Amino acid sequence: MALRTFLSTLGSKAPSVDTVVDTARILPGAPLDLTVRLRGGGADLDVERLRVELVVRAEDREADGSTAWNNPYVVTAVTTQPFRLPEGADLTRQVSIDVPWTMPFTHARGTRLKGSRVAVRTELAVAGAVDRGDFDEIEVHALPAQDLLFDIYEDLGFRFHESEVKVFAQAWPERYKSRRSTEYWQELDFHFPESWDYRGWELETVLITFPDEMDVHPGGNPPVTLAFKDMDRETWTRAVERHVRQHWNR
Repeated sequence: MALRTFLSTLGSKAPSVDTVVDTARILPGAPLDLTVRLRGGGADLDVERLRVELVVRAEDREADGSTAWNNPYVVTAVTTQPFRLPEGADLTRQVSIDVPWTMPFTHARGTRLKGSRVAVRTELAVAGAVDRGDFDEIEVHALPAQDLLFDIYEDLGFRFHESEVKVFAQAWPERYKSRRSTEYWQELDFHFPESWDYRGWELETVLITFPDEMDVHPGGNPPVTLAFKDMDRETWTRAVERHVRQHWNR
């Protein structure tokens, strides 16, 4: 990731920081390891806070286009204790972030998903000045079970359109019967097959993922729960098709 300087807030005494992602392939439910390298500026400085955030583009927090993300949502973060950064010194901090199972992913089956964006943002607070700088995008790849769901929808004739992250602090309506524990969720939009008589419609699918299973909510309806220990393509295809047709049947 790019070297960033803090001249805008700290002038000629500014330190610099470089955040490097150590984990080559990031997955939901796995740790994200980072190395933060700091170089002291023109004077000894007391760093009040070093905070590393994992952020996503949230659809309802952006008002200026389908790809802009000027107001990202913080999924999770790690903050270090205060420390002294001597003049001209080089310091390294190892940081590990526990990526939640519900983490929105940017890639499925190795392909980037339209609309899905994730980044690491490093915040440094020194002498009362806070500089977040630019955030650096990273890739989060779908779990094998999530990849399989894309295969299943494709087998049923659905075509993927885009991914959106929604943020909503209130409880979901009762019809969802959801085990959602976060105020954000990832919505995957698929075009209906022509044979389903829903021309021009999209099936908005929400995945609520756990260590051993995931709830698949098709179009704002109660979920079908798929257990990872029973991850068989034909079995899952029958279960998903039966469940979707139950709620989308003309």
